[in-house]
Amino acid sequence: MSSDIDLSTAGGAAAQETSSVSGASARTSDRGAATRSALLAAASEVFSESGFAQAAVTDIVAKAGASVGSLYHHFNGKADLYLTLFEEFQTRQQERTRKAINAVRDAGESDPMRLFIAGAGAYLDGCLQDRHVARLFISGDGPPGFDRVMRQRLNKWARRNAALFHTADGGVDEPLVIVLTGAMAGAVSEVSGSDDEEATRRLADDIMAIVGTIRNPRSEQP
Repeated sequence: MSSDIDLSTAGGAAAQETSSVSGASARTSDRGAATRSALLAAASEVFSESGFAQAAVTDIVAKAGASVGSLYHHFNGKADLYLTLFEEFQTRQQERTRKAINAVRDAGESDPMRLFIAGAGAYLDGCLQDRHVARLFISGDGPPGFDRVMRQRLNKWARRNAALFHTADGGVDEPLVIVLTGAMAGAVSEVSGSDDEEATRRLADDIMAIVGTIRNPRSEQP
């Protein structure tokens, strides 16, 4: 009896086994991603209904159709869920802002304030579209230290966009950054907390019109 191995047959079997393993891994990855998304969606609902402090992990996993073990597989706990919701919201907001500024810039606009208004308007529109999530972050009921995180991120957003306004020496106009940051913080709070979408859109437009009139008088002096 020959002891030779049919390499073509062995190779085919190995390839089939590898394909089966890859397929199983992909299905496992898809299930993991679906579970993670379900947990985030459930957390958003439970936080909105009960507030962060009163929200229970058991309520989140029940609404997601998941287990406590799966939650701790994907997240460190309740605070991690909350902060992940915030980071994903901020990522969407940054993309909205970027697209809006690029669109008006591509259309030939170069005035710094008009570029800023385009980005700020898109940010407020995002607060309206995602207000069920956005209002979570202005409620004051978040993980310890979240107020500071919120202020830092809003300041970072305003600073990045206010960098459109350069001083004569090439720096950033700090007084203008502070004013714009404060204006946007107030606008975000009002827009996110409203249930009347039509009235809130008008309010957002009016706020942006006023913000558009802001100037640093020192920077305009000869």
